[in-house]
Amino acid sequence: MAKLYFYYSAMNAGKSTTLLQAAYNYKERGLRPLLLTPALDTRAGVGTIGSRIGLQSEAIAFSQTDSLYDICDEQHQQNPVACVFVDEAQFLTKKQVHDLGEIADRLSIPVLSYGLRTDFQGNLFEGSQYLLAWADAITEIKTICHCGRKASMVLRIDSSGKPIRGGEQIKVGGNESYVSVCRQHFKEGLSEKDQPTLPFEG
Repeated sequence: MAKLYFYYSAMNAGKSTTLLQAAYNYKERGLRPLLLTPALDTRAGVGTIGSRIGLQSEAIAFSQTDSLYDICDEQHQQNPVACVFVDEAQFLTKKQVHDLGEIADRLSIPVLSYGLRTDFQGNLFEGSQYLLAWADAITEIKTICHCGRKASMVLRIDSSGKPIRGGEQIKVGGNESYVSVCRQHFKEGLSEKDQPTLPFEG
């Protein structure tokens, strides 16, 4: 029976790299992977999944109103799909997470989704919330804080490295906008006290 997998982490843990490597493994064996990425993430270009180490691959860009089940079903009928890969899965809607379950259950195609667990204020993204609830298997991809401890949270920062406490939940960005930190430094970053400047790659 096919399963729905959710691989989550803070930023800069190598989620996209891991996704692209796994998809390449399918291609190398003559099997077709189907790669999906949110249209709102254009950092590597529309319909492209890119990693910080330079790997990239074409993907189908989808909006929050698209049916991922319909996309996959149509693609599968045209040319059999061996596995579905979803990048930036935190941006999925509840309905789209349901679609991923349907792909696994009705089409018998395994689905591997990769994304952040929480936003810069420590709240669950909608996609991550329902993947944590509905995925068959959940795996954390680990990275570290600047202090050396495991980073489990993400802070949004300004151009000088100061944490930002307010704003819209979704703002696509990379190292210039976010830094992964441990829980202690996350709490300190959101504190009302004088905020430290955090190390980041701008």
